[in-house]
Amino acid sequence: MTFKLGFATLRWHEPDLEPCLEALKEAGWDGWEARFPLDWMGTPKRMRGICARVGLPLAVLTAIGSPDHRDPRVFEINKRRMEFAAEMECDCFMFMCAEQPADRLANTDEVHRAADAADEWAEFAGTLGLEITMHIHTNHTVNSLETWDAYMQRLSRSGLCIDVSHAHLWGIDPVEALTLYRSQLNYVHLQEYTSVDIRDDRWYYPEWVDVNVPGHMDFPAIRANLADSGFDRWVTACPGAPIPGADSPMDEARRSATTLQYLRSIDF
Repeated sequence: MTFKLGFATLRWHEPDLEPCLEALKEAGWDGWEARFPLDWMGTPKRMRGICARVGLPLAVLTAIGSPDHRDPRVFEINKRRMEFAAEMECDCFMFMCAEQPADRLANTDEVHRAADAADEWAEFAGTLGLEITMHIHTNHTVNSLETWDAYMQRLSRSGLCIDVSHAHLWGIDPVEALTLYRSQLNYVHLQEYTSVDIRDDRWYYPEWVDVNVPGHMDFPAIRANLADSGFDRWVTACPGAPIPGADSPMDEARRSATTLQYLRSIDF
């Protein structure tokens, strides 16, 4: 099977969007993930026009801030973003947990409160016909196998985005993680790293590289797992660390063709 492959524009800041998306389209991507503020994207009508002209749908829009904050202002800001995502007919709306406490891992009560808040967001999104997805990420409220398990057992409405690299950093085989949380999985991030500095047993600082660069991930095995399970949602690749002198959105869009070619070569 061939997967719907997206590219995460997480390092793009205030780009000249249409030509950059044209470069992603030329590279061969099927869609893209956005993290821009609404005042940069404009109206859904404007963004739909750009995506239609380029032929590259906005697959996923991300949150600004986290449900963990339990802040009515943060929730209100993200209601507008969820409304935008729904009008764009995005496949889902992605959020991350807040940064973990400075001196320890989050405790079970904190993890459960974070999951409850995520479900509140999911309930609102549901009124729009929109799914949300929690992206696992090191150094956040969920930052270990134990806190991840506690969070997922509490979660009832939100979906899950497994970033295979972050699962690996916590010491779990990404293939096993994809199987373990299959019923809640609605989005997948592909990301690669070559080394990591771990401080105080809970702060992770990886050396990120493009997905096509050899590192720790067994992407063929990840692909086989998703194919065997019939996963048919979006799979999005994240770029590596910026390259000095070649770190503009256009540079990154053009360079992403190598990542896309690698993924297609292993039947993604």
